[in-house]
Amino acid sequence: MRQFMKTACTITLIASCAFANSTLFMMPKEQKAALSSLIASLKAAERSIDIAIYSFTNREIAKALRDVAAKGVKVRIIYDESSNEPNKTRSTIGYLAKLQNIEVCTLKGNKAANGKYFGIMHMKVAIIDDAVLFIGSANWSKNAFENNYETLLRTTESALVGKSKATLTEMHAKCRAY
Repeated sequence: MRQFMKTACTITLIASCAFANSTLFMMPKEQKAALSSLIASLKAAERSIDIAIYSFTNREIAKALRDVAAKGVKVRIIYDESSNEPNKTRSTIGYLAKLQNIEVCTLKGNKAANGKYFGIMHMKVAIIDDAVLFIGSANWSKNAFENNYETLLRTTESALVGKSKATLTEMHAKCRAY
C-alpha cells in the first residue's frame, strides 16, 4: 500500500501526501515565511547544496551559503551566463566564487533554431542533501521576496527531487567555471 501511495503521489503530483512534506509559498503575502524556510533549510544542510539560479543578489541567502560552506557542506551554484557581465555588480557570483567549498559556474541556454541568439539559464532551483527541493518563479533577490508576485515550493517528494537533481547534473556538465 505504501508503494502504491508513493506512486500515486508521484503520478498526480499532489503537493502534500503521506510520504512527502510540501509547502507552497505565495509571495509577496508569504514573503517572510518563504525566505525563512529557504534560509533555515540551507543552514540545516549537512552534505550538499545544488543550486541553479538566474538572478541571485540576496545577501541574507548568500551569507547562509557562506556559513554552511564554512562547516564543510559542498555548495555548487549554476548562474546564468549574464551574471558575469560587468553591469551585474550586485550579483553574488564574485563573492561566493571566492569561498571554500563553493563551486560556481555559468551556463547559457541553447542556441535558437535560427542560430541568431541563445536562451538563458532561467531556473530557480535548490536541492539540499539530495532530499529537499525548492523550486519556483522567484529569483533570489530582495525584490522577489518582498514586492513581486512569486511562487516558491518546498518539497521532499523524492520523484521531484530526483528529476531536478538529474537535470542539474546534466547542466553542470555543460557549465563553464567562473
